[in-house]
Amino acid sequence: MKLEKLFKKIETKNAPAAIGPYSQAIEVGHFIFTSGQIPIDPHTGNLVSGGIEEQITQVIKNLSAVLEKAGSNLNRVIKTTCFLQSIGDFAKFNAVYEKYFTGKPARSCVEVSALPKGALVEIEVIAFNDKESLEND
Repeated sequence: MKLEKLFKKIETKNAPAAIGPYSQAIEVGHFIFTSGQIPIDPHTGNLVSGGIEEQITQVIKNLSAVLEKAGSNLNRVIKTTCFLQSIGDFAKFNAVYEKYFTGKPARSCVEVSALPKGALVEIEVIAFNDKESLEND
């Protein structure tokens, strides 16, 4: 069996288009693996204005749009990987993050030297996608 038959590419216009040779997300079985999202407004193609809080909020909106296209949502996220341009933003990051990821998924959060387009934050997620049980969320 070809590998391409095992997974489905997820794409939505409600999140920024990929800026490289990758997909917004891939669904394999009951799991969705998103690519990292940075705080690009999908309508303008530009980074959102403001500081770390505004950027995190946009990143989560982008992730939510990708998950919604796949038939899932933030409540089904089981793992996040978070990249901060400055670990000094960790407390502000957590304050916004906990409003959206109320299920407290597993997480890694690291500082990196730079992110695409000068973003302050990038997040990727792995989510569960059992469409039948989503009716109970």
